[in-house]
Amino acid sequence: MHKYQLLTQFKQVITARVSMVVILLAIFLLITTGSPAMGSVQSNNPTQLQPAIFLPLVENSFPTYVLLGWNDLGMHCYNHDFQDLAVLPPYNTLWAQVILRGDPPRIITQGIRVQYEFPDNKTSSNKTNFWSYVAQLFKVQLPDNVGLKGKGMADVMDLHTDHFVAEGIPLTEFSDSDPTTPYPYQLAILTARDSHTDAVLASLTVVAPVSTEMHCDTCHATGKEPGGNQARVELNILATHDNEEHTNLLNSRPVLCARCHSSNALGAPGVSGVPSLSNAMHAQHSEVIPNNVDGCYACHPGPTTRCLRDAMSLNITSQIDPNRKMNCIDCHGGMGQVAQNPEPWLNEPRCDGCHLSTATKEYNQDQALYRFSKGHGGVYCEGCHDSTHAIATSREPNDALKFIALQGHTGTLSECTVCHITQPTGTGPHSK
Repeated sequence: MHKYQLLTQFKQVITARVSMVVILLAIFLLITTGSPAMGSVQSNNPTQLQPAIFLPLVENSFPTYVLLGWNDLGMHCYNHDFQDLAVLPPYNTLWAQVILRGDPPRIITQGIRVQYEFPDNKTSSNKTNFWSYVAQLFKVQLPDNVGLKGKGMADVMDLHTDHFVAEGIPLTEFSDSDPTTPYPYQLAILTARDSHTDAVLASLTVVAPVSTEMHCDTCHATGKEPGGNQARVELNILATHDNEEHTNLLNSRPVLCARCHSSNALGAPGVSGVPSLSNAMHAQHSEVIPNNVDGCYACHPGPTTRCLRDAMSLNITSQIDPNRKMNCIDCHGGMGQVAQNPEPWLNEPRCDGCHLSTATKEYNQDQALYRFSKGHGGVYCEGCHDSTHAIATSREPNDALKFIALQGHTGTLSECTVCHITQPTGTGPHSK
């Protein structure tokens, strides 16, 4: 076990259980042996500790700052090939909050900076042709490995009131060490530093999920239905659109779908009178895609990626079908229902739609979206519970790494002494 994890667990146990008997025993030993109460609580062997009697007396063995970090959506998908059309660009987003441990803890935003990096994914321009077509698609000139919001593959996060954000990181699903094999649960290292001395205050490894697994080829590959006779799947899609909507997309490549179909994901207003991209896609395919998780994975990542990996999908029985666990349909509804959403990406299922408040418990979101909502002490819900579609405990081991680092075990951040120096005696975070 890592030294920090072991120390953290020891501190929690000792803080909760130390008694006057132990303190008196320590004084007795000091008096009778003449030995000073000094020296490190650690031995040269990082897996061993000196006698626990001294551990509560050494507070500087534990971090002063705590760094919480997460991805905003739980999955970001992007087109594998941009030469013909683009639904979504490479565009990953990380959030972070820095907490000064104390009684009470405090969220810190001044005198610090938060950085991110991807140790095994330092470049993207050699793994996608996005930068060859970005000027035509998005009408901007971008250097290689820089995203639409100006962020690179290693950069400083921006301060937004009470948190830090890196938006639009052009991350791909291909690691440097294996650039031909998709690895959708990429790892980023977040580091909080003193902005004056550059000293490291805290760090955390978090998942940045990303995938190109959008299976348009299930229906649009040559020989499938509706298929087509073009050389590529994307060309078949454009040809079908031209035939059905009397457009001229095959001769207008590359095509950004959001140029006509509005997309709240991209902040694109689209063309008045044309349905949003989400509405059009779900309505157009509602009669051919089944209303089950396999149907969702026909377009969203995917039968291999399986981006829905949260605690509900693993543990909670569906109220729609008691023979299975919860899935996409339980929260979002079927294809027809999603096709009627007036504001896709902005009007989404709420936690308090199912988790109803009681006389003693409070679960109301303070914002329309879970990913923007805050709770206990001003900490964002995703800081403790993790991202949409990856709410702890997730199926993926990488999602658990940060929880193990912070509290010594997997699952929702539930150990109060991660942020509090001493165990609080009051009610819990969701108590009224």
